[in-house]
Amino acid sequence: MKSQSVLELHVNELRQLFNAMDPAPFRERDLDPNAEQYIVDWAREAHSHGPLGLVVHVGGGAATPANTRMLGDAVHEHFRRLAVNTRQRLRRLFRTGRISLAIGLAFVSLASIAADFLGEMFTRGSTSSIVTDSLAIGAAVALWRPLEIFLYDWWPIRSEARLQDRLGNMDVSLVDASPQARPA
Repeated sequence: MKSQSVLELHVNELRQLFNAMDPAPFRERDLDPNAEQYIVDWAREAHSHGPLGLVVHVGGGAATPANTRMLGDAVHEHFRRLAVNTRQRLRRLFRTGRISLAIGLAFVSLASIAADFLGEMFTRGSTSSIVTDSLAIGAAVALWRPLEIFLYDWWPIRSEARLQDRLGNMDVSLVDASPQARPA
């Protein structure tokens, strides 16, 4: 069994973890952008496939079972929502890739037909090779974006969604960090 990677955060109040501009109740509220980025950066550095955990040290007696449940629900909901949004972004990218590929292949077909036609019109020589080479270069450029999407652009987005899935399932707990709770 893989060991759990645990991030320990220290806050004075639970609301420090949430976006102050978001009026939604805590469970649906977005995390503070700085807190989210800190958690995501930490998770990227953690073991790539092991379980994750978040321990929040909070003062003021806020480490109650109800607050622990609320924080866990809010963190899980936040990262699960991000994972859904990231997968939608990936689907849109693949859609763009398919459309770009169709346009690129249509252009390659037309460029090939034009190169054959124009190659026959001109006598074999420099003009003919300039035209056919230009069309071949144009055809390659027309396929550049779809190839970029299908070879390179998609996998970082998929990795991001997987990380957000892991964060959406991490163990979340609260620890009382008030001076009275500390052992003497």
